[in-house]
Amino acid sequence: MKLQIDTRVSSSVSQVAAGFQSDLFQALAPPFPRIKLLKFDGNKVGDIVSLELNFLVFKQRWTSKIVHFEEREDLFSFIDIGTELPFFLKSWQHRHHIYQESDNSTIISDQIQFTAPFGLSFLLWPALYLQFLYRKPVYKRIFNKNR
Repeated sequence: MKLQIDTRVSSSVSQVAAGFQSDLFQALAPPFPRIKLLKFDGNKVGDIVSLELNFLVFKQRWTSKIVHFEEREDLFSFIDIGTELPFFLKSWQHRHHIYQESDNSTIISDQIQFTAPFGLSFLLWPALYLQFLYRKPVYKRIFNKNR
């Protein structure tokens, strides 16, 4: 199953790319489940990002590996795939695609492909959509003040 959420910000691609660090990752975390960042190597090929999801009554580990990275003046893109996923996910691929839309704006595009066990992806889609929709105002707050 796929979902995509695009956010327009008034920063250059290089400004947005420079901001894709562990502090941004933590700012993007929704209020629930609580997320503890265990490891953040970065966003280049081979880097690992690992976190713990706290659902109050149980915890789940989520680890992803960066498998693609591309950077140009007008584009910053990397893809992570899940290597250790919570029980409710069977597969995960997240493409972070940041590109120059015009002289005054850049698009941050979260493009996700996932599957859930037992063909239940359609049940998970709304929750994941809301989790990523939560990122839009965070991206705007952080990156609209950079110009």
